[in-house]
Amino acid sequence: MATLQEKLIEILIKNEFLTSHQMEKVLKSQKEKGMSIKQILISEGFIKEEELISLLARELYIPPLDLSRYKINKETIDLIPERVVRQYHLIAISKIGNMLTVAMSDPLNIFALDDLKALTNYEIQPVICLEAEINKAISNYYKSDKETISDILKDADEATGVIDVTGEEESTINLGVTLGESKKAPIVKIVDLMIAQALKRRASDIHIEPEEKKMRVRYRIDGELYDAFNLSKINQNAVLARLKIISGLNITESRLPQDGRFKIRMENKEIDFRVSALPTIFGQKFVLRVLDKTNINIGLENLGFSKRSLSLFEQAVNKPYGMILVTGPTGSGKSTTLYSVLSRLNTPDRNIITVEDPVEYQVEGITQIQTNSEIGLTFASGLRSLLRQSPDVIMIGEIRDSETADIAVKAALTGQMVLSTLHTNDAVGIISRLVDMGVEPFLIASSVIMACAQRLMRSICPRCKEATELPKDIINKLGLKIDKNTVFYKAKGCDYCNNTGYFGRIGILEVMDVNDELRDMIIKKTPIEDIRNYAVAKCGMITLRDDAILKLSQGVTTLEEVMRVTTEE
Repeated sequence: MATLQEKLIEILIKNEFLTSHQMEKVLKSQKEKGMSIKQILISEGFIKEEELISLLARELYIPPLDLSRYKINKETIDLIPERVVRQYHLIAISKIGNMLTVAMSDPLNIFALDDLKALTNYEIQPVICLEAEINKAISNYYKSDKETISDILKDADEATGVIDVTGEEESTINLGVTLGESKKAPIVKIVDLMIAQALKRRASDIHIEPEEKKMRVRYRIDGELYDAFNLSKINQNAVLARLKIISGLNITESRLPQDGRFKIRMENKEIDFRVSALPTIFGQKFVLRVLDKTNINIGLENLGFSKRSLSLFEQAVNKPYGMILVTGPTGSGKSTTLYSVLSRLNTPDRNIITVEDPVEYQVEGITQIQTNSEIGLTFASGLRSLLRQSPDVIMIGEIRDSETADIAVKAALTGQMVLSTLHTNDAVGIISRLVDMGVEPFLIASSVIMACAQRLMRSICPRCKEATELPKDIINKLGLKIDKNTVFYKAKGCDYCNNTGYFGRIGILEVMDVNDELRDMIIKKTPIEDIRNYAVAKCGMITLRDDAILKLSQGVTTLEEVMRVTTEE
């Protein structure tokens, strides 16, 4: 029996949906992108999935089914193991006598049909269904609500041995005192699985949250939190103790916040984790921040910035001295951007020193200082001391107070390149923030060479995105200039993107290059709104909203994401 992919081409050519030339293009695209022919056909607009389902149903005599109107009982669901359901992308919907009806997105997958027959001892009757409906059904009927250690360990083999924790504290602590020998192996497997799944799903944070009757685990993926699984309350203390041990935290302290870190080696790649423990009424909540060093070596040109913004940024970086300030909320990619700059500047002829709280990425060739307020090592005191070390480039994790701001500005004026972050809404707001900290306008004008605001916006999934048309009132409101080749897309959801419709994130940047005219306006204490208007009208500054709209017109994100991330000026 032919596979669906082989049969697809034959049917589409026969029904004049595809020419022989287009078939060659599809096959070439499949080879380059590693996607199925079905995915290529739909994503590149050769045919809509609804049309494809209807065509296959007619040609192959396989009944189509609308799963959204179908309610399946649990006994039928349980006839097929979850791992098989997810592997072959199918779901059992009914059983009559010795016949099991199964909804499939690929009803001619002979391997799936053979496996189902062997596993269930039933005759299999396939029906064809939309991929999105099967995704939704799987999510509804196979919830990741694993309550016990034994449930999780069924899937733990893939993680065991893959992760190698390289922290130094573990060897000096008797695990048996805390966990007991009988629980040691299962607990280690659970934590390994938790981390392995998070990395596999591209999570930036792992949230372990004790609740009254269970412990919830969530992953932050592309900026959004998603439930992963639950653990029973009885296993809470053992799991948290394991996390404390590998993070170098005090396992006997549960009343005070603690911070730690550990390092793992997975698939020949080293990944750092920053750990924060916070006492709550139901136990300590842990957040593990994933710090992948490969992110800081990808280069400024690969962060997704528009050409003009990137050009201005690179011009500022290449100057011998001055201050570059990046602003944005927590999790907007400021650290990744600054570390990308440091990686570019990290040459043997430069002395680079950073002051951070905490040190996020450990970079070879750079001197890094972590603040410790308990012993008086603050940003200000650390900055004052490192200026005696003859630095060429200084990075300050964040300018939080007037003393730090004053020292940083003076360092930029005396020949150092200073990089730092602030918390403001836009690039121009950096000026007013420094003034509020007591820095004189003439010092700001002389030291700041570039101010920029940054956000991260989710990229639309390339495998399931669907072309759409924007309402005319939205087009007019956004001021979009559309030519005949502009195509807008909407998010749909598939296995590749965990049914979110988005895969990865892209940076948007608002860059204000401080030229002579803007310096005069700053010295004269011109209102911030007037400075902003001048930067946009006369200096060509691209606002965050404008940069996001540019990404929308390029087909890399959606209108909903533009509206979510940016605000109207």
